[in-house]
Amino acid sequence: MDPITQQTTLAAAGGKKDPLYVDDVFSTDLWNGGESFSAPPLEVENGIDLTGEGGLVWIKNRSYSSGSNHHLYDTERGNNKILKSNLSNLEATAGADETLTFNTDGYDIPSGSGAVNGPFFGDYCGWTFRKAPGFFDVVTFSTGGTLSTSRAISHGLGSAPGFIIIKSTTTEQKWLCYHRSLGQSSYITLNLDQTQNTNNQWWTATPPTSTDFYLNETFLLNTNQSYVAYIFAHDDASFGTDGDESIIKCGSYTGNGSTAGPEINLGFEPQWLMIKNTSTGGTYSSWVIFDNMRGVATGGVSRALSANLSNDETTNPNNPDYNFLDFTSTGFKLTTLGTMVNDTNGDNYIYMAIRRPHKPPEAATDVFDDVAYTGTGTANTVSFSPAFADLIWIKNRIWLTGHHFLDRLRGNSKYVLSETNGAEGTLAAADSVAFDRQESFFISGSSGGQTNNGNAGYNSFVSWVFKRAPGFFDVVCYSGTGVSRTINHNLSAIPEMMIIKSRDQARYWQIYHSALGTGYYHPGFRTDPFYTTSSRWNTAPTSTVFTLETDTDVNASTENYVAYLFATLPGISKVGSYTGTGNAINVDCGFTAGARFVLIKRTDTEISGTTGTHWYVWDTSRGISSGNDPYLIANLYDADVTNTDYIDPLSTGFTVTSSAPAALNASGGTYIFLAIA
Repeated sequence: MDPITQQTTLAAAGGKKDPLYVDDVFSTDLWNGGESFSAPPLEVENGIDLTGEGGLVWIKNRSYSSGSNHHLYDTERGNNKILKSNLSNLEATAGADETLTFNTDGYDIPSGSGAVNGPFFGDYCGWTFRKAPGFFDVVTFSTGGTLSTSRAISHGLGSAPGFIIIKSTTTEQKWLCYHRSLGQSSYITLNLDQTQNTNNQWWTATPPTSTDFYLNETFLLNTNQSYVAYIFAHDDASFGTDGDESIIKCGSYTGNGSTAGPEINLGFEPQWLMIKNTSTGGTYSSWVIFDNMRGVATGGVSRALSANLSNDETTNPNNPDYNFLDFTSTGFKLTTLGTMVNDTNGDNYIYMAIRRPHKPPEAATDVFDDVAYTGTGTANTVSFSPAFADLIWIKNRIWLTGHHFLDRLRGNSKYVLSETNGAEGTLAAADSVAFDRQESFFISGSSGGQTNNGNAGYNSFVSWVFKRAPGFFDVVCYSGTGVSRTINHNLSAIPEMMIIKSRDQARYWQIYHSALGTGYYHPGFRTDPFYTTSSRWNTAPTSTVFTLETDTDVNASTENYVAYLFATLPGISKVGSYTGTGNAINVDCGFTAGARFVLIKRTDTEISGTTGTHWYVWDTSRGISSGNDPYLIANLYDADVTNTDYIDPLSTGFTVTSSAPAALNASGGTYIFLAIA
């Protein structure tokens, strides 16, 4: 059963409540400072209900070189009450330029303050935690005139907390943290880079429960004072389509001080991760925070902020050019000796991790867009409909330039070209493409060099934008072993089309399509037919893994690869095949308003020439109509071909016309396609 059908069935079944996803309770949002001090408030629309459900908004300026404090707001204390995780200060009352507005779909931020949305102050991030059983709660409490040695504080998690942060709002006092891996015998402070304190008197001997946690008020707490507690769950498997998935885990690992660090299995791919060394204090023992919006690139840059520092991402010890770690399909892996995350052999590290978005899409516009635009030759922002991009495929429509494939997992400006077998390249700084934007991507803006494929002045471009989503599309980065193996993925469906490329070596793209099965592969992108194989994949992929054999094009020892996985999601995407007739063929994809993107390849023979067995691409931004339809060829540098009518619109999919060449519609020919509504 596909994810959308599962979701509808669950919601309609005998009184069962609608499933809750991590998308509903957590979000990382990024923005640039306001255009002026008098600009209208910024509307952060992340779909999270703060007015109805309540929660925490944590904001940090990412790039102000003079440093900027973390600002924490919550719905229990109010939208104008600020705590700063890097300081022991008591609660501050915000001025008009720092007072948030909590909404049912996010929050608004006024312009003016360099801490949260100031003009000329650079880039910002905001992390939103919604109150929800099994994930997060905010509790305020006060001490009386008499302090208790065993004060029970009620919470609404419905499960034992994994991590608790407590701060006095009325006195200057350090931030107190409980972590399940340290237990009641220790505490650790959020605003400092100290080790855990094992002479604990904060917590009682009674561990937190599903309803309460327990404090010894007589130690360091003051009479007649107010406090706030941020309470995070651990491994409560009550989320997702079937209500059996965990979205947050709090655990620990032992560092090895090696460039081959430990790999942590969370059971899910994270989108947000905070790590703290509890054994060693000092400069290299910050509370470091990573997220996939700012960037955690496989084998590349990991952008870190520290909860206990005002530093931005570009200031030591938070050097963003340092490859701290990789996110994997099942957790995270420390990839270097990594300052603050794996610096010392034998040190203990605690973490809190939150699952990546996994909510089934409701419409194709949630996960895909085709955007035609004109290059500017200067810094350029290209907007699209999904909340963010995981894969951007860019092509210059008028020059003989390459098809650039860029994806979030490999990091900003890492590209591979579909028309060559070359290894991964990196765009020059002046030509860079950045993923750390929402509903847009950013091109730096040189008019020459490699951005002839992305932003050359007055040139026409098309970009196809894909967002990872259950049942639709996934991206996996992996390292080869040279022996048969399985690779975990998060498509939540059986991949019907897999496109794999070596990042390190000049090797041909390798393509699997379910219409032909595991006995065939294509050395794409080329005019070749599909060939028989026993060395790429002998076992059909499943909804959780795909299996690789020993061929170096997909599994050379220690070599790095990227895999793009597609599936059929009813009403949104269709991976399929058809047999040519020479007459017009209606290809029914199950859509209601036609296909916006169509990729077609003949599989049974090779035809050379301008209308040979290429990989043909159409989209509605350039035009799918009853007349001529511009197409590009994924295996060629060529510009748009605009004077042919090879496909026509069809409400349920697309039509291959009778005028299409044998590469698209020969009687008895076999063809595969990928279509998106």
